[in-house]
Amino acid sequence: MNKLASRPAARLLTLLLAGSAIVPAVQAQDAVLEEIVVTAERRTQSLQDVPISATVLSGDDIVRKGVANLADIQQVSPSIAINQVNRSTYVNIRGVGIAQTAPSSSPGVAYYIDGQLIPHEQFISQSFYDIGSLEVLRGPQGTLTGQNSTGGAIYVRTPDPEFGVVKGFIDQTVASYDWLRTTGALNVGLGDNVAVRVAAVRDKRDSFTRNIGPSPSNPGNTDLEGGRINVALRNEAETLRINLRAEYFNSDSDNNAVKRRNDTVSTNPYVIQEDAISYLKQEGYRLSGEVKWSLSDDVDLRALTSWQDGSTTDQTDGDRTATALPRPPAANVGRVGFTDTTIETLINEVNLLSTGDGPLTWVVGAFRMDEDIPLSVLRDNNHTVDFVSSTSTIISKVTNKSQSLFGQANYFATEQLELIVGARHSWDDQTYNRIASAGGTGISKLSSTQLTGKLGANYHVTDDTMLYASLSKGYKAGGGNLPASSPSFGPETNLVYEAGWKTTLLDRRLRLNGSLFYSDYKDMQLASLANGLPLTQNAAAGQAMGGELEIEGRFGALGLNAGLGYLDAEFAKGTILQNTVANRNELVTKGSTLPFSPQWTINAGVQYEILVGETAITPRLQWSHVAESYATPFPSVVTTLPSRDVVDARLSIDPTDSVRLELFVTNLFDETYIASQLQNSSSADGGLIYGARRQYGGRLTYRF
Repeated sequence: MNKLASRPAARLLTLLLAGSAIVPAVQAQDAVLEEIVVTAERRTQSLQDVPISATVLSGDDIVRKGVANLADIQQVSPSIAINQVNRSTYVNIRGVGIAQTAPSSSPGVAYYIDGQLIPHEQFISQSFYDIGSLEVLRGPQGTLTGQNSTGGAIYVRTPDPEFGVVKGFIDQTVASYDWLRTTGALNVGLGDNVAVRVAAVRDKRDSFTRNIGPSPSNPGNTDLEGGRINVALRNEAETLRINLRAEYFNSDSDNNAVKRRNDTVSTNPYVIQEDAISYLKQEGYRLSGEVKWSLSDDVDLRALTSWQDGSTTDQTDGDRTATALPRPPAANVGRVGFTDTTIETLINEVNLLSTGDGPLTWVVGAFRMDEDIPLSVLRDNNHTVDFVSSTSTIISKVTNKSQSLFGQANYFATEQLELIVGARHSWDDQTYNRIASAGGTGISKLSSTQLTGKLGANYHVTDDTMLYASLSKGYKAGGGNLPASSPSFGPETNLVYEAGWKTTLLDRRLRLNGSLFYSDYKDMQLASLANGLPLTQNAAAGQAMGGELEIEGRFGALGLNAGLGYLDAEFAKGTILQNTVANRNELVTKGSTLPFSPQWTINAGVQYEILVGETAITPRLQWSHVAESYATPFPSVVTTLPSRDVVDARLSIDPTDSVRLELFVTNLFDETYIASQLQNSSSADGGLIYGARRQYGGRLTYRF
């Protein structure tokens, strides 16, 4: 490999400099930045007026920047790390989130779609199509978002049905590795007060990895189908609006492609050898009803009810080889792992919001969540191709109940000075029934309660510039551990001091937002594996400091964006924690780096619109850099996630407002990088999951 080919950033710079010589055939009309709106604080606001460090993308931004799935968010937003591990998607913001699945634990980054909290990491990636907006909020959101937001929150909004119009789109992607993705949506306005929007997706792709073992499975492929419907109703006075939503998804793959460590058959990272039949099936549905009612000119009522039912069934080659033999004798390690999980969740939330024009705005609310999580983890050591009967059985059921009351008020003490105070009191209860387990059986119960909130001040220097400072606290409830002899883990909290600015410059052609923060992380919940069984422990404390800077500009035909995140996250005290790799308790020294805390996350993109007659041709280049991080508190070759640089290139052709053709190459320089490090578990050995290889293809969109 030549020296230039090993330096993606240098190659990107060369391409950008070459691109600067392009001259449009017809100068594009001068343009300015569009206003970005957010809904995270239960009302529609401009991003520039909300004192939160956030990356917000519109539906058009998502398409333009090539955000095709949840993991792609880390390519366009600083200070976020997303890892796909087995059946779950782990999201960490500023080093805070989740690193290992356990039936009784919760993520540290709350994920919402259309106002519904999706409380567990297994079912947050299946709904990423027909997106209206995406909000990534950094730092604790302990007032309005509540539990499970010690690191931050992600809000996804699908387009609302529109009254009085019939329109829609169909979108087809065809790319290498036999990638076929079809999405479409149809909006039907049935008169002035009833509207329906339906959307669907089929997303199928072959694996980047080749399985040369005798198994008929090819881990790493994807096959997702899903659909949703949103029915909107309103009264003649437009003081009442009701949204009835339903969604279904069915993901069926051959599970993840996990490269065996110290593979003696092939050193190619995209070649594995497995003999077991492997699969990962995730299926579920969500039903919700949302009511917004204007009780008066000054007060609105919002109420939401959501029922979610999702199941995951997966089978994997537990030994990650095609040669390991089954028992007997007992020394043989060949095996097949099987897991079945169901998560049933009922959520209710009600809000009262002020809507007047006075100096005081407020919101108060109540929240309740009830859920059941039955789980079975089975291992068959007597067979290596297909699961027949269990030789190691784990059966459990977790029941969670979470309740909270919350409120926040914003008050303009002067025309420029805005004061913020918010509070939330949460009560959480968990019952953990260990029905069958090598770690022991029995029922444990744990209750947690916590007061969280926010204090802040905003200073509106001008209509285009705001300075802010805040103190916010987030909380995540405690829970039980599968080994009956292990103590339960308590709640964790994250107290963050933050200051920042939001400004729009050059007649709305340049947006410059930045933030600095210090995080005081108490009783961190760190998940690991002890004798192959999930174990969550409270670490003593952590601290982090850093900041983010985001720039977006639009200068006629030229568009650019950049994001930079710096993070220095470490353990504030020495603590004893389980080391999954060594399978023993070890000392984590003060100053050790927190898991999933890359020091630098950087992204940048540039595009230039060339008008040829009535056709707009827009080349775009995008680069992202993620620094080295670790999957556990114990740095080693089996826990390190090396730094990576990924460049994407796109060429959009818009001959009319209705038709767009996009040609693209993702991972332009075919960077080979480790996306996830898996540790050994009770059902399967660990290994490495490598990131997506270079793909090239086209995307055709027709709007009507």
